[in-house]
Amino acid sequence: MTSAIDGTGTLRADVRRVEPTDAARMRALRLEMLADAPLAFLETIAEAAARPHAEYAARIAQVSAGTHTAQFVADPGGRLVGHAGGVAHPTELAVTVVYAVYVTPTWRGTGLLGDLIEAVGAWSRDCGRRELMLEVVVGNDRAFRAYQRIGFADTGVRVPHPTVPALRELQMRRRA
Repeated sequence: MTSAIDGTGTLRADVRRVEPTDAARMRALRLEMLADAPLAFLETIAEAAARPHAEYAARIAQVSAGTHTAQFVADPGGRLVGHAGGVAHPTELAVTVVYAVYVTPTWRGTGLLGDLIEAVGAWSRDCGRRELMLEVVVGNDRAFRAYQRIGFADTGVRVPHPTVPALRELQMRRRA
């Protein structure tokens, strides 16, 4: 992993919207995400590994511009170390759904999660959406507490996990 350390000795990564040239690094990060947290994302590592590079490239090109969906990455200059996506809520016009949030283990606790969510929030506000919503698997206390620390609150809404029927997800929201 390439690390960028600022003058205070703190790890730093540029958080920015993905670019079409990020496709190969995004594929590597996606495989890491699925290996590290298989229940948090909506595909298996085998499905992701089988997808041709051209599909990754097309997806990254799609989310690199526009107001309906966007993906943001943490780039310390080398391997990508974090990701967060946002997509316009299908029925609530003022809401952006945050998805596929991930920070590589060695970067957890550095403030990178907050930086990624703030990037999604800034994009959401620029698009006229003033609220962020995400879902966390019930029992994933580490993620729940991390989201609470950056301003998300449990709404009390529980929904079925989209791929594992035995699991439930809890909804959290905050201002963008």
